[in-house]
Amino acid sequence: MYRTGFEYDIAIVGGGASGLMAAALASGNGKRVVLLEKNDACGKKLLLTGKGKCNITNTREWEEFSEHVHPNAEFFKPAFLGFSNNDTIGFFNSIGLETVCERGQRVFPKSGKSTDVRDTLLRRITASDNVTVMTGTEVTSIRKENSKYLLSILHHRKIYSMNVITASRILIATGGLSYPLTGSTGDGYRFAEAFGHRIADTHPSLTALVPAIDFTGLIGLTLRNVTLSLFIDGGMVQSEFGEMTFTNGGLEGALGFRVSRNAVSALVSGKRVDVSVDLKPALTAEQIKQRIQREYTRDVKFCTYLEKMLPVQVIQPFVTTSKGLCINNLPVRIKNWKFGIKGYVDYSRAVITTGGVSLQDISRKTMESRICPGMYFIGEVMDLDADTGGYNLQIAFSTAAAAIKAASL
Repeated sequence: MYRTGFEYDIAIVGGGASGLMAAALASGNGKRVVLLEKNDACGKKLLLTGKGKCNITNTREWEEFSEHVHPNAEFFKPAFLGFSNNDTIGFFNSIGLETVCERGQRVFPKSGKSTDVRDTLLRRITASDNVTVMTGTEVTSIRKENSKYLLSILHHRKIYSMNVITASRILIATGGLSYPLTGSTGDGYRFAEAFGHRIADTHPSLTALVPAIDFTGLIGLTLRNVTLSLFIDGGMVQSEFGEMTFTNGGLEGALGFRVSRNAVSALVSGKRVDVSVDLKPALTAEQIKQRIQREYTRDVKFCTYLEKMLPVQVIQPFVTTSKGLCINNLPVRIKNWKFGIKGYVDYSRAVITTGGVSLQDISRKTMESRICPGMYFIGEVMDLDADTGGYNLQIAFSTAAAAIKAASL
């Protein structure tokens, strides 16, 4: 439904994951709520998550869950405990979305379609008589007069007559800078700065890392059950086990994404970044040596024998980057295939943005600004992000729940 007036109790700026959840939770609460989305449809970025399947949360308990939240998990703890992963699953189930838990304790819609997540939230919102959704409506500026927020708006489809709307409370749910084609252009940072909030430096995260080797022949290869270690200026700072994939962007997959946050930060700071891949983490170097002694004979070409030990696509770059490679040092090199990282893919393909509105300026219990009462920040616009695996959407949902509860009082 569309309201003909322009005064609201709560304005939600941004119709992504956090904005949609805030509006859905506000449904039926008696407050006059407006959700403003500059795209012609809500949830564009939400449709891309989980490779189109939408990994809505992860079922890990807080102690394990918190290990995947950056840079300050303790800030997020009250919001998580107030609207947990179990609450997320229960809420979606209650409004008609069936869910399933898959490998890695990741939760998806049973249909495997991200559109069902978006559409389920929208059905909840549009069925309410207290929430108005305005798409194709860009908020160009925000100012405050007395206790009211005045939002100047631009209608891209020119279907509304008002140019300014008024709200007593405002939720900034504009996202970060990742996937700019979905409308994430950093508007929230501009709004926040205008009211005196600090912005932590922003960088792409959960993005491809570009190897300093010719990886053309590796494109399309997924290495499973390997260990990837990240080195910054020669010192190891992170080690992860799982699977990694080489794409046309570089090193991706779960492992590439997990180390990307630290890697990008180091590259931006001008530090040297290298990675090491343990291609056989289930075996020690001594066990690999014993296997070689059993299998290798001098009448077998070395490169031919490598095909018994490694995926064919790996052999050429492995040999090229392993100077002085021979049968004697092969076990050590298999346990430590090392190469440099020279760059990263920008926001155009980054899943998430690190940095954003400083957590020091936000109440961790309510998401309300400590500087400007009545203004709340939710989701990716804050300096709060997480690893891949459903954690980032849970941040969006929990912070939305905390903010809409406080704003509705």
